Amino acid sequence: MPSAFAVSSPARLWASFAGRFAHGGARARGRQLLGAAVLLLVVGVAQAGWRHFHPVQAEEGWSTGVYLDGIERVSALARDAEGGLLVSRELLDSKGVLLRLAPDGQLSEVQGGLSKPDGMVAFRGGVAFSQEQGDQPVLWRTAAGTRELFEGRSVEGLASDGRYLYAIEDRHDDGNLLRFDPERDVVEVLRRNLDEGEGVTVCPDGRLFYAEKGRGWVRQLSADGNDPKVLTDLKQPGFLLCDGEGLWVTEDATHQARVLLLDRRGQLHTVLSHLRSAQTLLETTPGHYLLAEQGRNRVLQLQRIATGS
Repeated sequence: MPSAFAVSSPARLWASFAGRFAHGGARARGRQLLGAAVLLLVVGVAQAGWRHFHPVQAEEGWSTGVYLDGIERVSALARDAEGGLLVSRELLDSKGVLLRLAPDGQLSEVQGGLSKPDGMVAFRGGVAFSQEQGDQPVLWRTAAGTRELFEGRSVEGLASDGRYLYAIEDRHDDGNLLRFDPERDVVEVLRRNLDEGEGVTVCPDGRLFYAEKGRGWVRQLSADGNDPKVLTDLKQPGFLLCDGEGLWVTEDATHQARVLLLDRRGQLHTVLSHLRSAQTLLETTPGHYLLAEQGRNRVLQLQRIATGS
């Protein structure tokens, strides 16, 4: 970070100026206080600008770049059965939409009238997606059309193990972790009283993890009900993905958000930093990912850098 921004906090600057001005005349103090206020304003604007425009940084061994730009409130990503990329715009009050990027590069709107579409996952030959705003149904889109799967309350994250669909509710101390069985058309509550549950994922080996944004942690679902914490002290953990690399976590913080990877050896990596409101991370092929960065209205691509022998 440039040294120009490694300054004392505005409160400390103000205290310093106040001490200097205490013994001056009234007119001099007025000029000095005005100058101090202007300086504090400049510092604040500079710090805000640095946080907003600081480029995303990738850990050694990874590279990143812009894949799609100008997608307002971009949030969820998923591949459909026809090879297209579905992208959600997380807008309120039935203004949310799903966009589809076709294999030929054409981008078009395929679903409208949604209220904060915020979770998406491939499911039973189609794509299931949630709506976070209020009491809204979880929907299932296939080539034949879109239909309701079950009613939800502020449902955000979705995951599937091939048989069940898992959903988590983004509610303060009142959220549930749900499991939907499409064969029996039944929704079961697996965990209650979650604080801003946002992310849920199922690993290839069947382990299930879920994140509580309000508590800053990720837990592993356990058969005995004593779900161990696997990561704590996170900055607003939102989306989870478990794949061959390990357990991925994206942070939904407005500034200084990260993409973290808890690898298979138990080591935690900051793969990306200096993000703004990171959302869905989608694996496209092994070692290649797409990331929705909502705070900058874009989709990034992330990939491992091949190393020579």
